[in-house]
Amino acid sequence: MKILFLTTILLSKKRNGSEVATQCFIDAFRANGHQVSVVGYLRKGDSIEHTDPDIVVVSERYTETKTAKLYTLYWILWSFLKQLPYSSVKYCSNNYIRTVKNLLLSQSYDIAVIDHPQLFWLENLIESIDKKITISHNLEHELYQETARKTNSFLLKSIYRREALLIKSQEDRLVTRVNQVWTVTENDAKYCSSLAGAARAIAFTLPPASEKLLNKPLRKNFDIGILGSWTWRANEEALKWFLESIYPKIPNSLSIHIAGKGADWLTGKYQNVHYRGIVPDAQEFMAQAKVVAIPTLSGGGIQIKTLDAIASGSLIVATPVAVRGIFDPPQTVQVAEHPEDFAKLLVSAIASPDVPQAFKEARDWYQARRDKFICDVARAIHEL
Repeated sequence: MKILFLTTILLSKKRNGSEVATQCFIDAFRANGHQVSVVGYLRKGDSIEHTDPDIVVVSERYTETKTAKLYTLYWILWSFLKQLPYSSVKYCSNNYIRTVKNLLLSQSYDIAVIDHPQLFWLENLIESIDKKITISHNLEHELYQETARKTNSFLLKSIYRREALLIKSQEDRLVTRVNQVWTVTENDAKYCSSLAGAARAIAFTLPPASEKLLNKPLRKNFDIGILGSWTWRANEEALKWFLESIYPKIPNSLSIHIAGKGADWLTGKYQNVHYRGIVPDAQEFMAQAKVVAIPTLSGGGIQIKTLDAIASGSLIVATPVAVRGIFDPPQTVQVAEHPEDFAKLLVSAIASPDVPQAFKEARDWYQARRDKFICDVARAIHEL
């Protein structure tokens, strides 16, 4: 089958969890023998690592509010004028609409996929395609509701509440306009199924994003590894919670390496904390840590970095939120909710001897989860 896959940001060197999750679905389509045309933006100043003729770049685009300069003001004004979610307006463009129209004129597709509810405005363009799927990585309105609850600013609280209301309206409408809704947690699938007139909702168990596993355990070069995209509010919140609530409770002799873009403010601030920026191989980085810390406090969907950390074979200490949607983690994963328990588990993991069996267990877990995911996608397409 030929599939038209419409997404926000294309997978590139500066990848984040959402883009990696999207790529998991694209790879699963291709593993099942389908041809996929992927349409999306390239983050401003970024580059794609491959030259795939089926990857269609609409244009380069600012997407993150912190770096968007005057575009942020434009998006806010447009959002209020059109009564649209700010998170959707960021992706609206005539370029995207023209690109989709040209593809539909030149090619025939069996299935269309709208990846993320922020692209709800493309739904009218694909009416001619018989079968439609929307992929919901998380319930966006719940994320904005949670952010509104946490802020003390009346202005920000009002803005986030408005965004939650508007994006909920579009999320709810979109799931009634397609044939299937794909989610990455049972909770999200249950919500979508509860809506009147909703399409069939299917929850998928995302695999780790790593295409190739390490052949053998790597030498441990530091004690604690933390990885994330720190420009995202939920990740920044998690990192600050770790440094403020957990860091003071662990020995300062332990080496802590933090990787990912957007945490330059860490440089030189803590004696035993080394900020690495963007690392060339995330799995290798995590495999070199005696223990990977995942201190996530909020967010929706499933954490790709938790899946990748498990696949690295390293020991893991994570919060309950970090393992949401992962009901079958191997024994290498330990969960702690409170800072004291989190710190104790980190110290205990660092002191424990290396167990070769843990690496094998991680490999087996990765393969089984990946195989199940590909089979589940095949089953859903067959049903469609």
